[in-house]
Amino acid sequence: MTPSSFHDTGWRDWFKRFARLGYGARGAVYLLLAFFTLSAARTAGDGGDAEDAVRFITESTASAILTPLLIVSLAGYCSWRLVQAVFDTDDHGAGPKGLAVRAGLVGSAVTYGFLLLFTFSLWWGANLSSGGGSGSSDGFSRTAAAFIGAGPVSLILSCLFVIVGAAHMWKAVRRKYRKRIEASEAVMKWIDVAAIGGLFSRGMIFLVIAFLFLRRGLAGEQGEASLADALSFISSLPFGAWLMAATGAGFFLFSLYSFSEAIWRRVNVRID
Repeated sequence: MTPSSFHDTGWRDWFKRFARLGYGARGAVYLLLAFFTLSAARTAGDGGDAEDAVRFITESTASAILTPLLIVSLAGYCSWRLVQAVFDTDDHGAGPKGLAVRAGLVGSAVTYGFLLLFTFSLWWGANLSSGGGSGSSDGFSRTAAAFIGAGPVSLILSCLFVIVGAAHMWKAVRRKYRKRIEASEAVMKWIDVAAIGGLFSRGMIFLVIAFLFLRRGLAGEQGEASLADALSFISSLPFGAWLMAATGAGFFLFSLYSFSEAIWRRVNVRID
């Protein structure tokens, strides 16, 4: 093996670990979301969102260790999603279906990129002031909401969330995730439970968010449609507490699925 090929292999191995750490970060975020949502179901109140999960981590007694780890992990996940989309590491192709999947990967990178920036703003603010970083994080949130809440942008996001939500449910029904995971059949049986339940639940949440974006866009209302808004909408429906509990259980399954991807997912780092 030449020195250049050794260096290339070392870089790829390093990035694979970086990507797996990202899947673990996603699992940690959804595990906390499951906790918030199940807690809300008990009181028939509103659930938390991804930013609440981040706040839980950054405000914990172990935040000095957990927050930097979460920042690095989210950076790994965003980077891996972009590599998947740009270099087509999973061979989705350049057809309409493949491009739609790759666009969804870019959307995922952008979504977790916002969460990464929000996490960093909390961490940076907490280090600058003993009073915490609420001013910094709130400023970032207001800026993002002003852009997302614009009418035309809301309609576009509604369409994107419909596509992504349907893709999640299709992936669950057809078990498309299986060809990306390298695990024994005994392990795959448990992964099937987590993947199907988790992907279907996440897909339903995306469809609810799409509906909220569509309703606000058609009405010309300002404001974003967040995960917390979607959970609040679900809790207001008949049998809302039970639906919230089911959603929380789905988030828990999705966290297990994310952790399984951190361990067994095939990570192809092929940049030609």
